Amino acid sequence: MIMTWWRNWRRRRILARPFPEEWEALLQRYVWHYPRLTDGERSKLRQLVQVFVNEKFWEGCKGLAVDDEMRVTIAGHACLLTLGFGGLFLDDPQTVLIYPEQYVAEGKTHLPGGVVSETLGVRLGEAWQRGPVILSWSSIQRDMAHPHDGHNVVLHEFAHVLDMLNFHVDGTPPLKDSGEYRNWNDVMVAEYHRLIDDTQHGRATLLDEYGATSPAEFFAVATECFFEQSLLLQNRHARLYNLLRDFYKQDTAARMSG
Repeated sequence: MIMTWWRNWRRRRILARPFPEEWEALLQRYVWHYPRLTDGERSKLRQLVQVFVNEKFWEGCKGLAVDDEMRVTIAGHACLLTLGFGGLFLDDPQTVLIYPEQYVAEGKTHLPGGVVSETLGVRLGEAWQRGPVILSWSSIQRDMAHPHDGHNVVLHEFAHVLDMLNFHVDGTPPLKDSGEYRNWNDVMVAEYHRLIDDTQHGRATLLDEYGATSPAEFFAVATECFFEQSLLLQNRHARLYNLLRDFYKQDTAARMSG
């Protein structure tokens, strides 16, 4: 109760400040959905961004100096995911780490017989349950230069954050009731296995083939496509589009065609 009161008091103070004009320019430039939003949606996104930027701990890695362009660009895309979610401000994660380029991190693969293989791999980003979101600024810049190619590392990693809100990393974020869970499972399982089959047989896919590696990655990849290639997703994967439209409470195809 005390923590909730403190958080709400702090947020009221944050939102009492004027939204910086330079931040508005950054949203216009880098969040390509922003100019297509209604006046009310833009106002809400500005509030979400203002809280997000001020509440998170931002840290540059490998000598990177974090500036407002980085903070607002990342916050704008992260908060775009929650635009239809009422008052949700993405309380987790508390920390956002930004590398200047792709970075190398350890990974573990569980093999048969209880064997765990540890490897080093190049990463564009990652999200940890109850931990930080880690992003590559050069990857974000590439995504901003190509906003319709279905790749957006910020959307991808913060989709994982939404997935982890129920403390499971399984491609199913918290839903309202058993009916929604059944529908989610029906559509997601069918579309996930469709992507696996297409990938294994070398057929061209709209969704990134990386989504075939696990249900969690499929949800993140589908989220990227929903916001970046909404008209194509609606045309080629109508059930998946409708599911994500209802979940995010945003009709991104209508927004893009309007």
